[in-house]
Amino acid sequence: MPELSADLTGTINHKLAAQSPSGIRAFDRSVSQIPGIIKLTLGEPDLNTPEHVKQAAVDSIQENDSHYAPQMGKPELQQAIVNYLKRTRDINYDPNSEVVVTVGATEALTATLFSLLNTGDKVIIPTPVFSLYFPLVAMTGAIPVQVDTSADGFVLTPERLEEVLAKDGNGVKAVLLNYPSNPTGREYPKETLQGLAEVIAKHHLFAIADEIYSDLVYGVDHYSIAAMIPDRTILISGLSKSHAMTGWRLGYVVGPRQIMASIGKMHAFLVTSVTDNVQAAAIEALNNGDQDPQEARKIYQKRRDFVVDGLRKLGFEMSTPQGAFYIFAKIPDAFGTDDFKFATELAHQAKVGVTPGSAFGAGGEGYVRLSYAASDEDLQEALKRIGDFVKSL
Repeated sequence: MPELSADLTGTINHKLAAQSPSGIRAFDRSVSQIPGIIKLTLGEPDLNTPEHVKQAAVDSIQENDSHYAPQMGKPELQQAIVNYLKRTRDINYDPNSEVVVTVGATEALTATLFSLLNTGDKVIIPTPVFSLYFPLVAMTGAIPVQVDTSADGFVLTPERLEEVLAKDGNGVKAVLLNYPSNPTGREYPKETLQGLAEVIAKHHLFAIADEIYSDLVYGVDHYSIAAMIPDRTILISGLSKSHAMTGWRLGYVVGPRQIMASIGKMHAFLVTSVTDNVQAAAIEALNNGDQDPQEARKIYQKRRDFVVDGLRKLGFEMSTPQGAFYIFAKIPDAFGTDDFKFATELAHQAKVGVTPGSAFGAGGEGYVRLSYAASDEDLQEALKRIGDFVKSL
């Protein structure tokens, strides 16, 4: 086994070295080896990719669709994305110049941030939120500005955004919104988005909208800020959650053609192009799979209601999630705000894995995130174990 030469130690990218690994993944790894643990830590659907989507990929392989795809995506998939966004969001994009197909929403986000940001720029990020945003922004040399939304029901209000810009607005280039939210499951009402759009336009900012969970909402409508300020919004999404395709790694980013040219260039530097048979599956999912997320929603909503009701009976406090498949619950008073200690003891003593809320940034302290994208049997057993653990405190 080779050892790195001593004269090369400490010479790697300093920006990368300064970033900690994902707290979500790190905690998941730390508890995954516990025998018999029920893991509710990751946003991993237990549902399978729909059969017609899988068959499209099989057909692609059988037809020897195995050569370099166009860098920005297969034209049929670009058109399918445009049709889907028109059909579901009433937003219009040009498939030839305003759509880039990516390796998951993560690569879409990476290409976007590295295309937009310069050293010293600031990005406002409402928290608690998916923690990957912080290191990605920092890696560009820009500064993530965390805005704790816990006092406002985990939603960034226009008034709060104005306050932040008045206090720390010098150098702000973009506002990054994730909704329905990971980890809180909160949606943004249309009126709130309209207010945010006005503030963003007034201050000449970009809006980066991560809407990866937008097909999984319960009892509310999803509105895209891209429909309100299309000239300054970069919309990111994908099929990982809506069609249970996390392992396929298929995402996309859309926006005004002038910025999409830069994002497409960065995407090409990162990955060249996306796998052919994965794109074939995505074409099928978007053209003929509108019913798939609707069926998934019914399953997830039933599980959400079961877990929310069960946790509340055990004394947990939480807002009912309106989308995605997470519950962000306040831990029992006996633990104060030490969510890491609570999650660690729950894993080792009750054999249930949840994610400490502090992994999601400011406002997450004292909470834990549970994913209900798990089987009914696992959720039932997990609630029983959590109940026994809480009663033993």
